[in-house]
Amino acid sequence: MAISLACLAALPGAAHPPAATATLDLEITQLRSARGVLRICLTADSSQFPDCRGGASAVRRTISAASPRLRFEGLPPGSYAVAVIHDVNGNARLDTMLGVPREGFGFSRNPAIGFGPPRFSSVRFAVGSGAETQQVRMRYLL
Repeated sequence: MAISLACLAALPGAAHPPAATATLDLEITQLRSARGVLRICLTADSSQFPDCRGGASAVRRTISAASPRLRFEGLPPGSYAVAVIHDVNGNARLDTMLGVPREGFGFSRNPAIGFGPPRFSSVRFAVGSGAETQQVRMRYLL
């Protein structure tokens, strides 16, 4: 019996089944124009929200504003948050005037906006081991 169990343990995947992964489809809506790019931050770490700085677990993507859909594959199941900036002039930052954003922005779960970005807890959503879809509505203040 001990020999049989040892043989089974040596089989690839027998002792450690592959880890479950998830897919997230992201759709950005209500863009003011198709000019520029969308800068996207996807993170499971509240300390990296909303700009994805300082961590290897955060995912940053830049896509054309003319094609506002993106798929993230191979994500570990967990809680995530998304922040999006519509960088119309392509300068890699959110332009402001007296602290008010001049370019569009949006967040997962489309929370109410006050002063500054929303809290991670108000934008996080669960991703299981299958497919998830999030729609982010862009907002423009100026």
